[in-house]
Amino acid sequence: MSAYDRLERRLSQAVDRFERVEARLVAASDGAEIVKLGQEHAELKPLVEAVAAVRLAREEMINLEAMAKDGDREMAELAEEELKGLRDKLPELEQTALILLAPKDKDESASAVLEIRAGTGGEEAALFAGDLLRMYQKYASKRGWKFELEDISETGIGGVKEAVASVTGKGVFGRLKFESGVHRVQRVPETEAGGRIHTSAATVAVLPQPEGDVDIVIDDKDIRIDTMRASGAGGQHVNKTDSAVRITHIPSGIVVISQLKSQHQNRAQAMLMLRTKLYDAERERQASERAAERKGQIGSGDRSERIRTYNFPQGRITDHRINLTLYNLSEVIEGALDPVLDALAAEEQALKLAALERGE
Repeated sequence: MSAYDRLERRLSQAVDRFERVEARLVAASDGAEIVKLGQEHAELKPLVEAVAAVRLAREEMINLEAMAKDGDREMAELAEEELKGLRDKLPELEQTALILLAPKDKDESASAVLEIRAGTGGEEAALFAGDLLRMYQKYASKRGWKFELEDISETGIGGVKEAVASVTGKGVFGRLKFESGVHRVQRVPETEAGGRIHTSAATVAVLPQPEGDVDIVIDDKDIRIDTMRASGAGGQHVNKTDSAVRITHIPSGIVVISQLKSQHQNRAQAMLMLRTKLYDAERERQASERAAERKGQIGSGDRSERIRTYNFPQGRITDHRINLTLYNLSEVIEGALDPVLDALAAEEQALKLAALERGE
């Protein structure tokens, strides 16, 4: 029995739910209900279509098997040939349906806030943090996402102590969530006269931006808003007026800073970043209450462990969570992240399907 067969009941329940939603959508008159039903309808439709494709393929196989058994020789040969093609295609159709059945992170399609900080390794760690920042900028450009730098603290020779960016687009968090963790680099620093390989690190955090009517209440008495002069690398990048905005959330101690050109824009953006951080904190609290996160689980959001090593002398990149090693580091650092992220997404789907089969 295939995994698809073992989960047939859940697939049938999803199809039944889709039919009920579709019927209700036709009869509904309340605007809010129509929007809610429409969203559920759109989410379920790909799964229902995938299930229909599997059922159609199975029906065709039954008919072809009968033709191969009872038809004349020429008809039987044609039926066998088509049957072989369907047998080869069926596992792929079933896998597509199972992937769509697997539970999705409700923030999968959300935009995200990306935070990068230099870790151990001094100036070399700051230079590596800068490399990561540019890598994500290039990746965002390839995906057609908007990448907006909200705050950055730079070193004198092009390194980055810390940077915060807003990445806006469809499915940003679902794609970049795998990047949260400690990134380690092994290379010979430009300042190293002896040619010795140094190891340093930077941390990356990816937080989903709350969408729609997410209930994140921020009381005015719980925040302190300060204006200040923006800092930067110098020259034209530094504002001459006190336009930068820093907001401190007193109960949690969370501090956010926005250094765009307009103080009004900075205030709005800083509030969005604060809501994002509070939303992320609530997500993690709820996740902890539901179950202790499995150590090393893909997409767990554990930012304390080393997740990846970038070895420049060997041109090698290794993701330790799935034991994936690729020798295309020069391409990855230029924004070609898809091979790594595709492998992580596939592993996450496998874990979700395994959990489904266990009834979790």
